[in-house]
Amino acid sequence: MPPPLLPSEPHATAWFLVVLGLLLAVSALFSRVSARAGIPLFLGFLALGMLAGSEGVGGIEFEDYGFAFRLGTAALVLILFDGGLNTPLSALRAGLRPAAALATVGVAGTASLVALGARLLGFDWGPAFLLGAVVSSTDAAAVFSVLRGSGLQVRQRVGTTLELESGLNDPMAVILTMSLTRSLAGGHPMGPGILPGILLEVLLQLIVGTAFGVAAGLAGRALLRRGRLQAGGLYPVLTFALALLAFGLPTLLEGSGFLAVYLAGVILGHGEVPYRAGVRHFHDAAAWCGQLTMFLVMGLLVFPSHLLEVAGVGLALALILAFVARPLIVLLCLLPLRFPFREAAFVSWVGLRGAVPIILATFPVLERVPGAERLFDVVFFVVVASALVPGGTVSWLARRLGLAADVPPPAQAVLEISSTQVLDGDVLSFHVDEALPVCGASLADIPLPPNAAVMLVVRGSELLAARGGTVLQPGDHVHLFCRREDRPVVELLFGRAGEV
Repeated sequence: MPPPLLPSEPHATAWFLVVLGLLLAVSALFSRVSARAGIPLFLGFLALGMLAGSEGVGGIEFEDYGFAFRLGTAALVLILFDGGLNTPLSALRAGLRPAAALATVGVAGTASLVALGARLLGFDWGPAFLLGAVVSSTDAAAVFSVLRGSGLQVRQRVGTTLELESGLNDPMAVILTMSLTRSLAGGHPMGPGILPGILLEVLLQLIVGTAFGVAAGLAGRALLRRGRLQAGGLYPVLTFALALLAFGLPTLLEGSGFLAVYLAGVILGHGEVPYRAGVRHFHDAAAWCGQLTMFLVMGLLVFPSHLLEVAGVGLALALILAFVARPLIVLLCLLPLRFPFREAAFVSWVGLRGAVPIILATFPVLERVPGAERLFDVVFFVVVASALVPGGTVSWLARRLGLAADVPPPAQAVLEISSTQVLDGDVLSFHVDEALPVCGASLADIPLPPNAAVMLVVRGSELLAARGGTVLQPGDHVHLFCRREDRPVVELLFGRAGEV
């Protein structure tokens, strides 16, 4: 009997797009279920990928570790660049020192303690250290998903430290994983003799990555300001290209591409560039699309039956990571920096693992390290356990420790201006609180600077014309335009502003 014929074109492509579209749509809709259940979004994406896989209801056979590695890397580039674009500069100054300590000393310490735990569970020293290196760094996609995607607002220094750490700690984890993988693949003995080489490589990666990130961010500002592109849609294309180059070029020169692309996003996000709102919207959507696709593919790569075989070891390592290694190292790094104990405790608990450890776990498989497939399954189990236990309790713990920030609710409508020219002024959004001097006043009675004007008042789901007789009420959102030099005066009246 002849084998069944494969679908011919265009039907094969149509089936592929239908399946991909369904998976992405279900993943996006899962966000509402995730928010209500308190489950991190990325865990749902992983579960959908597993359900669609060869041992799930979808029956999709996929075991291409090389493709998963490349796709995951590309997605992380988009996620880190978007994270940089949305990192406030004031918060960056406040959280840089603790984040840098966690991204270097913290990663190395976590890897060592997890390696010790793996050794006690029966691993040889080589695979134990490799396992510790793979799970040593927190994941930007997971942290951004929990802190931003869930709507959770924590105190600025705490949230910024977590986000900066997840954006800065990849270089150390990547270097440790690559060095240990090559050592094991080449049959070289493990010992203290490899430490000087690793430390030198870490220093080189950080220097090259920082230099390229700063250069890419400044070059991006200049290109956007002077390029004068013919269509607004070309500006996101240019910044997308900048993100790819910011990662690729330093990586080719033995630098940290992950660090470079994050810094490029930070610098570009704080420059006066044309079409700024459109660029941010594009990269927000691109980061979400990358995150969805990445976790779906990672889920497809896993065989659930293999996870059952490593459940005991994986659960033990997840508990060691969550309750011993991460808290001990974080406290040692943050308490000397005068972090209050409850803030340090919260940071230690939100050490979420996600795509980065899974992507790093594919590298030993590609290099044919003995036992690499089992190590991949163990890492995947640790990531899932991290999402279920620490990840599912983040909001509860933030409220319990008194770290949830009291921020105004977002407006039901926003007003923004997209221009291919750099404009001399800002469109700002303010939430009207009862304690503000403008609350209860009519717009005509508010002493705004001559070059400032209220453009729109949003009251619940109602849009109100900004007329002189309009009286501001508690809970209103006011959108106004002002020159940059007038912003301090405006904020004295309306409080802290958020740029639209």
